[in-house]
Amino acid sequence: MGTSGGPGSRRVGRPRVARRPDSGLEPRAELLAAAAELFTTRGYSATTTRAVAERAGMRQASMYHYVSGKEELLAELLESTVTPSLAYARELLADDTTPAEERLRKLCRADVELLCAGPHNLGGLYLLPEVRAERFAGFHAVRAELKDAYRQLLAATAAGGALAKGELDLRTDLVFGLIESVILVHRSDPERPVSVFAEATADAALRIAGI
Repeated sequence: MGTSGGPGSRRVGRPRVARRPDSGLEPRAELLAAAAELFTTRGYSATTTRAVAERAGMRQASMYHYVSGKEELLAELLESTVTPSLAYARELLADDTTPAEERLRKLCRADVELLCAGPHNLGGLYLLPEVRAERFAGFHAVRAELKDAYRQLLAATAAGGALAKGELDLRTDLVFGLIESVILVHRSDPERPVSVFAEATADAALRIAGI
C-alpha cells in the first residue's frame, strides 16, 4: 500500500533547509552568508554542506565550484572578524601624530563595532574545538598580529611604557580578552546601540590598561 499521493499523506524524512531570500549576492558570498547563519544557530558540527548549499539556494554539487567545503567557509568567516581590524591597526601604528592613548581607544572602538555589527555571532565561532586545527592557521596568524598591534599601542602610551614586559603582556591579554568577549555581552541585549556599546567598552579597556 502506498504512502503518497493522497490528500492526507505526509512526506516523512528530514525537513529541508529553507532557501534564503534573494539577496543579489554572488554565489560565494551567498554561501558565506548561509554558513554564518547556520554555524551560529545550528552549530558547526550539526551543519552539513548540503544544508549550507540549500540555504544558499543551490545544489550541493554546485557549491564545490566556489568552496572546498565547510572548513573553507569557517576559515573565511573567522578571518572576516579580524582582518578589517588588523588593517586599521596597521594604519594606527603608522600614525605618529596622534597620541597612542587615542589610537588605542580608536582600535578598541572599531574592533567592537566590527564584532557586533553583523547579524550573526561570528565571535562565538572562536570557541569551536575545530578552530584549533592546522587548517585555521591563517586565522590564528592574523589574530596574533592584531593582538600584537594592541600590545604595541599600549606600550607606546605613558602608562604602558612604564610597565615591565610581563606586566605589559598581561595587560594586553586582558584588554584583548575584553574586546573579544563583547559579543557575548552584546548578545544579552542586542537592541543596545553598537556605537554606545563600543564607546563604553573602549573606556573600560583603557582603564584596564591603566590609562
